[in-house]
Amino acid sequence: MAIQTGTGDAETCYVIESLEQIGSQWRLAVLHDLQGEEKRFNELKRSTGASSRTLSRVVDDLQEMGFVDRRLEEDAPVATYYSLTEKGQSLCPVFDAIGDWAEEWMAEEPTAEESTA
Repeated sequence: MAIQTGTGDAETCYVIESLEQIGSQWRLAVLHDLQGEEKRFNELKRSTGASSRTLSRVVDDLQEMGFVDRRLEEDAPVATYYSLTEKGQSLCPVFDAIGDWAEEWMAEEPTAEESTA
């Protein structure tokens, strides 16, 4: 994706491109939820609150983009497991940084009295 800078030159903005790939509510929820452990489809469904249809589409997209691995265990009972690839794991520090930022900046909103003091 090319964006226009103030000078009119087209410049690739990797931040925007990255957010277009991972920035949907459900993609972020799945990527965040898979940090540190693999999960079965129904575990992801419960922990993210996504519908089966939405979750299926999201994990397929994330797998296609190289963020998520899918492992099928054919022993009874048959189960599908999802985990982060190296590319997906590389987002863990990003989630940590966003969490730190949110703690600092999205904590309680100041009251009207505090903001005018």
